[in-house]
Amino acid sequence: MLARILIIEDNPANLELMSYLLGAFGYSPRTAIDGGEGLRAASSEAFDLIICDIHLPHTDGYEVARRLKADPVRRTVPLIAVTALAMVGDRDRVLAAGFDGYIAKPIDPETFVRQVEAFLWPNKRTHAPAPPVPVVVSSARAAPRYTVLVVDNLPVNLDLARCILEPHGYRVVTAGDAEEGLAAARAQACDLVLSDVCMAGGTGYDFIKLVKADPRLAPIPFVFITSTMLNEADRAIGLGLGAARYLFRPIEPDALLVEIESCLAEAERFARGNDSDR
Repeated sequence: MLARILIIEDNPANLELMSYLLGAFGYSPRTAIDGGEGLRAASSEAFDLIICDIHLPHTDGYEVARRLKADPVRRTVPLIAVTALAMVGDRDRVLAAGFDGYIAKPIDPETFVRQVEAFLWPNKRTHAPAPPVPVVVSSARAAPRYTVLVVDNLPVNLDLARCILEPHGYRVVTAGDAEEGLAAARAQACDLVLSDVCMAGGTGYDFIKLVKADPRLAPIPFVFITSTMLNEADRAIGLGLGAARYLFRPIEPDALLVEIESCLAEAERFARGNDSDR
């Protein structure tokens, strides 16, 4: 079954164009012309993805994002901002508000559907999207040094992790939720777990409890990365459950690599009995 997509947009021309493009690829999008109507639609139906403008009457896109990400049922639904904002820092502000992605206006009809489909699981797409552009460039791919298990309910985040880690010699194993992640961790040896916090079928907090309760998995460094649980109280919860790091998106690829390398180095020192805290 193809994805159910909600478009929240007050500009009739933009709404018609996005609806037409998605319809041309077999989707039947539901539309809303303001934030309040969009929130009512999202609460009454199950969607696989929501596209939302930032500048909306009555309830703007930031408020829509805040309410959706505060809803335990709907916070895992991918939320994409479509906006003409173009100032320095606007993209980071949109992602920090809770949006999972950002498409700039005016949209490009030739790439729009592929951009949207990057946030969908393959069985919800009409066709596979173009491969994402690597964010880290390497002249040669080294043999895998470590295996990293990445657990996230958004395909685009899984793809991004591959693009960042694989060129630097990591083998990447992926899972879409806590249950899949636990099965993957038990099925094959991994050196580090990188997990989202808000996921369908159990949160990252549920996942880490299961990992730390398994004597074979407990020593594996566990790193949280999130774009929705963004305050220090959330960080304290994650670290208190045994996470080695609690990272906030957006994060620069180089910064993520540094954190992962540090965690792996700490784990190796501990395994050798040379950890400074021992």
